[in-house]
Amino acid sequence: MKIVVIGNGMVGYKCCEKLRAKTTPDTTELIVFGEEPRPAYDRVHLTSWFDGKTAEDLLLATPEWYLQNDIRLHLADPVVAIDREKKTVHSYKGIVETYDYLILATGSAAFVPPVPGIDKKGVFIYRTIEDLEMMKAYAPRATSGTVIGGGLLGLEAAKALLDLGITDTHIIEFSSRLMPRQIDDKGSDLLQEKLLQLGLKVLTNKNTKAITGDEYITGLQFTDDTFLLTDILIVSAGIRPRDELAKTAGLETGIRGGIVVNEYMQTSDPFIYAIGECALFNNMIYGLVAPGYEMAEVAAAHINGEEKMFTGFDMSTKLKLIGVDVASFGDPFTPAESCRSITFEDRHRGIYKRIDVTPDGKQLLGGILIGEASAYNILLQTAKNKLELPPDPESLLMGPAREGAPTGAGIAALPDEAVICSCENVSKGAICQAVTDGHETLDDVKKCTKAGTCCGGCAPMVKDIITATMKAQGKYIRNVICEHFHYSRQELLDLIKIKALYSYDEVLDHYGHGEGCEICKPVVASILASLWNDMILKKGNDTAQDSNDRYLANIQKGGTYSVVPRVPGGEITPEKLIVIGQIAQKYHLYTKITGGQRIDLFGAHLVDLPKIWEELIAAGFESGHAYGKALRTVKSCVGSTWCRFGLHDSVSYAIRIEERYRGLRAPHKIKSAVSGCIRECAEAQSKDFGIIATEKGWNLYVCGNGGSKPQHAILLAADLDSETCIRYIDRFLMFYIKTADPLTRTATWLNKLEGGIEYLRNVVVNDSLGIAAQLENEMQQLVDSYKCEWKEVVENPELRKRFSHFINAPEDKDPTVKFETMRGQKKAIDWK
Repeated sequence: MKIVVIGNGMVGYKCCEKLRAKTTPDTTELIVFGEEPRPAYDRVHLTSWFDGKTAEDLLLATPEWYLQNDIRLHLADPVVAIDREKKTVHSYKGIVETYDYLILATGSAAFVPPVPGIDKKGVFIYRTIEDLEMMKAYAPRATSGTVIGGGLLGLEAAKALLDLGITDTHIIEFSSRLMPRQIDDKGSDLLQEKLLQLGLKVLTNKNTKAITGDEYITGLQFTDDTFLLTDILIVSAGIRPRDELAKTAGLETGIRGGIVVNEYMQTSDPFIYAIGECALFNNMIYGLVAPGYEMAEVAAAHINGEEKMFTGFDMSTKLKLIGVDVASFGDPFTPAESCRSITFEDRHRGIYKRIDVTPDGKQLLGGILIGEASAYNILLQTAKNKLELPPDPESLLMGPAREGAPTGAGIAALPDEAVICSCENVSKGAICQAVTDGHETLDDVKKCTKAGTCCGGCAPMVKDIITATMKAQGKYIRNVICEHFHYSRQELLDLIKIKALYSYDEVLDHYGHGEGCEICKPVVASILASLWNDMILKKGNDTAQDSNDRYLANIQKGGTYSVVPRVPGGEITPEKLIVIGQIAQKYHLYTKITGGQRIDLFGAHLVDLPKIWEELIAAGFESGHAYGKALRTVKSCVGSTWCRFGLHDSVSYAIRIEERYRGLRAPHKIKSAVSGCIRECAEAQSKDFGIIATEKGWNLYVCGNGGSKPQHAILLAADLDSETCIRYIDRFLMFYIKTADPLTRTATWLNKLEGGIEYLRNVVVNDSLGIAAQLENEMQQLVDSYKCEWKEVVENPELRKRFSHFINAPEDKDPTVKFETMRGQKKAIDWK
């Protein structure tokens, strides 16, 4: 049997993979023609090319994979004709191949509206790596950019313009809202607010009349007689199926495009199949990769004589668009007369959620999530499998459980046939069976079932299913660090303390095996720092550190480093401000005031770091630990010192707090804030621990965080005096350090803590475990042993030697680092 596949995009590649899994080279000859000059790559994550990923990083499979699987791959050679009578295809380069079965995976092309001026220089589409390369080459001549299209791909294109340094960017949408097929008006309004915070301006209800300029684009003229200046334009106004080859071959196509297929993916010619975005099934083009993968599976199965049908596909989707979670599931636009809508909106945190339930409140029909979508997987499964809702369905919108709900609380109710990974069509039953067969880690289940190997959105639910299945088998679940240490972080911390071990090698010799890896080395180094507060660069531990800790600085895009001196409580003298300015001028550093009330200096060469810090330390500064999993900042408002609403001196207290816990190493970074009254100007309730002044003292809040999944902190204790508040913080932080998993923020730690906030309050406030004095003593030991890491480096010639690129030329700077000017400051040019 001889099969020819036309198209080597994501779906074409997946079809090859499916065919080879069902056939062998001895029985089936497989030939693929691709239009592009490289093998199939990941278009879903195309924007990551601007973040430094190369075309090779995005490849789904190397050319060697095709050779190893006996697949003949013709690149940069599209098929130009099909002879159905002779069952042959003819390529652009003159190759003629016969076939028994032909699979069309020609995909789609960008829809380019017939607007006058669309062919001017500076107008691009956003489909291929070649498109991105042309955009990047053109970008230096542009100061303003525009995207036509406010759908999924349009927002990705807008991010690409930001990544290219074009901060004056507009998104033009013909409809009245962004992403009109996925979200409603309220969701669009909130998404627009989020985009505006990033510098992206949105214009809706706009129809482009003409593109102005002579040879190069200069602007857009709209039908409402308004005008927008722009230097570069990306058109992302939808797709059109690539069906031209099918039309010339006489295959049936739809009125509005697309190759008509049946439930087996057969076209009007039973020996020719069509899959992916070129296929028209039940008058619908499926523009996502997951249904394309399912079509590939159906076509491969049917050719191989298996009974499998395509019956449509759920178009629910979850994406992170420019750092913002956006998801819709089920039917997000159920008519109002057929449902009851439940809405949660938090404008302060940028969150909008809406679910539609049946009039009797028993079933979930669909919904929309903006800004926080951690519940997407379980909501999708609840809707798809028509599970009965709890008596209070509004609880589904309130985010992760805070009162110690068990992991995978909704997993047990899902039927075995529930599709968990839509990209690879993997059911819950298949995952449970894999676990039963001994595949008990996420990586093992991925290899066995392919669940979570495409977009990765289902990975959290896959992990929950693994855990739930093992628990159902009566197995004790141990969250071991890695293959080299068969202990949890908590267990290893206790063992290291009991044995008084002080280096990674000692820990490995006593409790590990092998050479260690990039997972366990930073974890052990963090434990050692949390226990003994030793210099992290001392011999024996230096090579175990993350790259940032190894150089006591965050490595940035372009190969330079950042310098972040500590500014306790955000209070700084004019003299220290002048010193920062002088150092920034001397070493040509980019300066930025951060949300943490301090000043970051970017663009430092590795060899300059000790010199810069020597000058900063001489002026009274110390390390801000921005590079470490440690206390970062303690923000403050001006409090009673200046503010007429202030109840207490929040600045002084913030300085005291920051100077007490500076350098404290933990499983993850820690942030704090002190507000002088309930107006909360320091945003204390979004921190790992936050303090708010009251008439009687201080309220202490714990386990909040901002970031990609914001969560409000919870009140731990109220109306505390200053000393008691600090004792409770000592206990809280030490308990977190001793019990949290690696790289776990306090909010996530509390969500997983059995008993939730009530249990934590009993431990910290009521001393239910009888360890309060121990926790306070352990914290005091860390406080007493604090030393500024950078001060130790600048005073130690041996440590200073580490900060060089070349052993034989220690003062030479990295010659590959280049700079450009941006708004009057120097910026490192991104890595190629």
